[in-house]
Amino acid sequence: SYSYYDIISAPERATTGQILDTNPNIKLLTHSLWALHSLSGNNIPSETLTMPTVSVERAALFAHIGRTFTDEEFDELCFEFGVELDEITSEREEATKSSTVKLNKQQIAALSEEVIYKIDVPANRYDLLCIEGICRSLRVFLGEMEAPTYEILKATDEKSSTMTVIQSSTATIRPFVVCAILRDVTFDTARYKSFIELQDQLHRNLCRQRTLVAIGTHDLDSVKGPFVYDARAPKDIKFVPLTHTDEEREFNGASLMEHYETDASCKHLKPYVPIIKDSPLYPVVLDSEETILSLPPIINGSKSRITLNTKSVFIECTATDLTKANIVLDTVVAMFSEYAATPFSVEPVTVSYVNDANKVVKSYVTPQMYTRKETASVKFVNSLIG
Repeated sequence: SYSYYDIISAPERATTGQILDTNPNIKLLTHSLWALHSLSGNNIPSETLTMPTVSVERAALFAHIGRTFTDEEFDELCFEFGVELDEITSEREEATKSSTVKLNKQQIAALSEEVIYKIDVPANRYDLLCIEGICRSLRVFLGEMEAPTYEILKATDEKSSTMTVIQSSTATIRPFVVCAILRDVTFDTARYKSFIELQDQLHRNLCRQRTLVAIGTHDLDSVKGPFVYDARAPKDIKFVPLTHTDEEREFNGASLMEHYETDASCKHLKPYVPIIKDSPLYPVVLDSEETILSLPPIINGSKSRITLNTKSVFIECTATDLTKANIVLDTVVAMFSEYAATPFSVEPVTVSYVNDANKVVKSYVTPQMYTRKETASVKFVNSLIG
């Protein structure tokens, strides 16, 4: 028999098409767990069949894995593992082929010729949406490392590890929040870029363009806990958004929505405006001094922005779907806790919902870092895969 430990998800991930094991005789069993899940009477949503594409620089990828491959060898590895090397390209080649981006010869010449791999990954493998996850999974598959064990540490600061939810107001717009803290993280330019790109990938896929879940990441040392998740009238929300850090321009909630709808420089945020624009209350995350950390699912505040010097990261995921919120939080933690001083460790946050009398009516601790063990006989698995 074999065992598969799945740190990323809850039952939704039971539809995964790959089962990895350190047993050299059973490294990849394509579609077996998927078939097992189907036989149990659970239908796989058609939306999970769309495969996201992750772009990674070849040199960085090989550095993470700890060995080099020819393009043909890496293509074969991807096939054996259960992902697809869709395209081999570069920034310069992409610009040359693009029918929408028109650059002059000088601009094209300035673009990098660094080889980029575009890898198609299964839609329910959220742990493969960044270079950290892809390389870690491949190393486990190759038998070069054990799957990491994630440690939930004791909270070092009670105030920072407390989130209070004003239930009556948030229930009208975006009722759930989950949180975690990464301590003593070391960022560099590449890690920071990957950190942002993972959030973008999750927002596009599992988070359904931020309608189900929105991720907020903050420099914990720049704000003061305990934290509050509330929903307030748009004109009562005033802060400098991340997009206007340089000019330190302050907006209220209503004026910011109008600005993002019309300003060309913020067109990447325009699609999210309708999610909350017409609501009488906007969701907002604040610290103990009423500093606004984020206006989900639109934008974070400038004061708590992450920089290369950030050491402690406060992660909050607001949501309309609590199960998906936990999956998203666990994914971000699992991917980037490897850069903590104690790798694969995380500090928990207690989330408490209070009623209008300020009485706690519900509470839980996140992240969950859910694990499960799947067991089946080799004979049964072989019968599924032929």
